[in-house]
Amino acid sequence: MSPFDISTLAMRNLRRRGGRSLLAGLAVALGSALLVALVAIAATADSRVVSQLSKGGPLAAIHVDDSRPSADALQSDYLHTSGHHDIDLGTVQAIRSSPYVSGVATVLAIPTLAVPCPVEHAAGPGCQNDPQPYNSALVGADLTQGSGLPVTVLFGRLPGAHSMNEVAVTQSYLDRILVGPERGVSVLGTFVDFGTPRVTGAADHLQGRWIGAMVVGVVSQSIQDGDFLVPMDQAQAARAFALTGDPDPRVLPGITSGFSALVVVADGLDHVHAVREEIFSLGYASSAPEHLVASVLRYLHVVDIVLFGIGLVAVSIAVLGIANSLLAAVRERWREIGVLKAIGADDSDILAWFLFEAAVLGVAGGVVGTLAGLAVAWTIGLQVNSYLAAQGLQGVDLTQVPVSLAVIAPVGTAMLAMLAGAVPALQAARLPAREAIGAL
Repeated sequence: MSPFDISTLAMRNLRRRGGRSLLAGLAVALGSALLVALVAIAATADSRVVSQLSKGGPLAAIHVDDSRPSADALQSDYLHTSGHHDIDLGTVQAIRSSPYVSGVATVLAIPTLAVPCPVEHAAGPGCQNDPQPYNSALVGADLTQGSGLPVTVLFGRLPGAHSMNEVAVTQSYLDRILVGPERGVSVLGTFVDFGTPRVTGAADHLQGRWIGAMVVGVVSQSIQDGDFLVPMDQAQAARAFALTGDPDPRVLPGITSGFSALVVVADGLDHVHAVREEIFSLGYASSAPEHLVASVLRYLHVVDIVLFGIGLVAVSIAVLGIANSLLAAVRERWREIGVLKAIGADDSDILAWFLFEAAVLGVAGGVVGTLAGLAVAWTIGLQVNSYLAAQGLQGVDLTQVPVSLAVIAPVGTAMLAMLAGAVPALQAARLPAREAIGAL
């Protein structure tokens, strides 16, 4: 029999038993759709997320403290210090010269006495309603766009990059002043008075420099301890005032350091440890979630394996359905097989006949299932990005599914279908012509 005869005979039998063929093809389509959707989401999620984090993302940020590192500092994600070490412009330049560093942001934290004020008032310690002052810190930083700081705006906005009368507060400030259910919004527009201390004469004699600042935003920041995020200009002005007195380190620890901390952004997750080693060689303690990231990525790979396994089980069930359908077809076509052998068909012709039917079911189901799976992955990608945007986070594009997956999936399902149809096909090919004709 020629290949054309075999394909014609196979297609005729598939049409003749259209209901059974449709159900077998739908089973393959459903299984391949599940597998393609799971693999596409897992593969693109891993690549896009890792790529996002590698390009200056928050997990590529390294916190450098104005202290010396302990001997085991690089073995942990957390700070391990062994004494104070001033950070100056020379330190900043040395770190920026590293080929693995994409950015360095300076941070300056100044101790302050904070007096929350519920209403607008003139600058100075004049708040009403019996405010409760408390000790905190002004965290000064470069607030220009693209500074690389791990700061997320929850409500409002960041202070102006050079403003001297605006401040953003952290959630710990909200917990302290106990505003209402919409506390993140209700705190906007209120004021805080700040008293920067200066030591004069004896170490227990302090003077204060008072300023008032309006709360323009609520942020989540992990760059330095303190309830208030301000432009670097404000922090430097407060530091200059403190230094005009007697900068006693017992009263104002670290005030002589040019910067309290640095936020160093590595150019990739795989270079975080190398940058930390360079910082260690300069004599500074650092912290970065490099070990945590490595653990998370390993767990992501485990999730990928589980998702692939679930999809593979679904496809396996589908191809078993094809095997069952072809086994039933062999019984139904017993006499037809005998007649074909009697008129000269070889065993290989019968084998090719049934394998062609299995391949058609696999390809048809694989194409439909692949398209459905890619549509599901694309839809889920849009939903994920909508959710991230609603949370004020940067989206991760999951809609760009690898083209290779769309090509490989139908071919793979066809091969699995042929593998499933091999047993029924061999059974049909080995059927003796005399036995089959004897059933006529």
